[in-house]
Amino acid sequence: MVNWLIRAIEKEDNQSVASLIRSVFDEMEIPKVGTAYEDPYLDLMFEEYSKVKSMYFVVESEGEVVGCAGIAPLENGDPRICELQKMYFLPKTRGLGIGAKLMEKCLEQAKAFGFEKCYIETMPFMHAAQKLYRKSGFEYLEEPLGCTGHNSCPVWMLKVL
Repeated sequence: MVNWLIRAIEKEDNQSVASLIRSVFDEMEIPKVGTAYEDPYLDLMFEEYSKVKSMYFVVESEGEVVGCAGIAPLENGDPRICELQKMYFLPKTRGLGIGAKLMEKCLEQAKAFGFEKCYIETMPFMHAAQKLYRKSGFEYLEEPLGCTGHNSCPVWMLKVL
């Protein structure tokens, strides 16, 4: 994939982003209960990430949203900690280094917002994602931070920004 760009989400992206996220859940057989799949704003990502200290990015290629991720304050947590949220890619986008670029963009935004640490939750079988997180400086935690409502995600990681 040669022609791709990372940009801020637009209202018109809501349906594409929700569809992409749901398709990855189906593809990887990720539990739908206790995960981002159940988030009530999944179809309203533009509006959700228009809040203070929040930003959501999409990866676009030839008019198609092929990846996405965002930064927002950690729900019910330390205000100095943000959470990297809803980072998903279509299969054709994986393994091309685009995830690393999107991660970099999200972490730069987190620093610009003044966050000191970034938290993430993931699934144990998402090895490629965990490899990217570790490569980006995330370290494993023994217990979750905040209260995200994603109690089916048993892998927790944190990075000092």
